[in-house]
Amino acid sequence: MIRGARIESLYLAGPAGRLEAVLKHPPVPASPAGDDDARADPPAVAVVCHPHPLFGGTLHNKVVHAAAEALARRGLPTLRFNFRGVGRSAGRHDNGRGEQEDLGAALAFLEERYPGRKILAAGYSFGAFVALAVGCADERVVSLVAIAAPVGVYPFGFLRACRKPLVLIQGEADPLAPLPLALALAAALPAGARVVPIPGADHAFRGRLDLVGQRVEEVAASL
Repeated sequence: MIRGARIESLYLAGPAGRLEAVLKHPPVPASPAGDDDARADPPAVAVVCHPHPLFGGTLHNKVVHAAAEALARRGLPTLRFNFRGVGRSAGRHDNGRGEQEDLGAALAFLEERYPGRKILAAGYSFGAFVALAVGCADERVVSLVAIAAPVGVYPFGFLRACRKPLVLIQGEADPLAPLPLALALAAALPAGARVVPIPGADHAFRGRLDLVGQRVEEVAASL
């Protein structure tokens, strides 16, 4: 018997106070005891970071939601959370510095909830910058997915020291994350990176969310 997917609302212990979060549990075989033991043994887990808080970014963003749903469809419990100062999360926006600490708290939660599991770190726009900056250096993270990484806005030189599998999902018509810059960045990385263009997509992937989900599923399938 298969138990359906469910969403768990919770708060994480963050460095600036509590962080509002939701954890999507994928469908799992029901435990004979009728408890949640089955969900404790997924192949991997994931976290998805949202776009810039000062421009309306939250864990409920459509692109973040599409990516999280895709990961859950592949059997990965997937965490979304609000950075400090967003929604019901405590603290104030910190220009990416404190937000990296917030992601560290999210990784600590996943490590405690799912000990020993591989973690995929993903993010959209500003969230992609945060996910890559933290995920490249954190040994708990084994794979990285950046959606609309804002290569025209933030410096990504730190990726030259990154040796983890990296996928950049970029819209072909995105002025904030130009595809040519993403291709040039990937070509300059010693470990390389896979760039996945989304035809005709702008920064918000209007009308292309289904393609974003498909591409994220493909990445999760390789874990």
